[in-house]
Amino acid sequence: MDTSFERSENTTVEWLTPPELVKKLGEFDLDPSTPINPPFVHAKNNFTIKDDGLTKEWFGRVYMNPPYGKGMEAWIEKLKNHGNGIVLIFARTETKCFFNHIWYDADAILFVKGRIKFYSIDGKQKGTPGAPSVFIAYGKENAEILMNSGIEGRFIFLK
Repeated sequence: MDTSFERSENTTVEWLTPPELVKKLGEFDLDPSTPINPPFVHAKNNFTIKDDGLTKEWFGRVYMNPPYGKGMEAWIEKLKNHGNGIVLIFARTETKCFFNHIWYDADAILFVKGRIKFYSIDGKQKGTPGAPSVFIAYGKENAEILMNSGIEGRFIFLK
């Protein structure tokens, strides 16, 4: 099977969420996977790779757009265990990660209509990735916020 349409020579683990989308989700206390020298931030407190956000104690309401690729599942699992936040990832609904940490554990999901135009680390929009995106809410309050966010797409309560 040829899956070359999903590969790119310019692959990166950093696909920065457009700030206008995150603003629709309210204020966040922590973003544990913020890039070094970000062009914008999504939370009051931010951990970068230098802080090793995956090993730090998380607190408050978390927004996360984790590093894409291998190791992403550990970030999702940590947010699931924290129980208070919203994460944005590719909508790869058939994956082990989705079955282990989302389908049975998240409170709600919002499949985004169309493709998100993400930003690069230099603060410029870099276009769309090779997959659709989904917001995942952990915690009832985050599910309600996601439902009422005004972000276009298909919202589903999971619990």
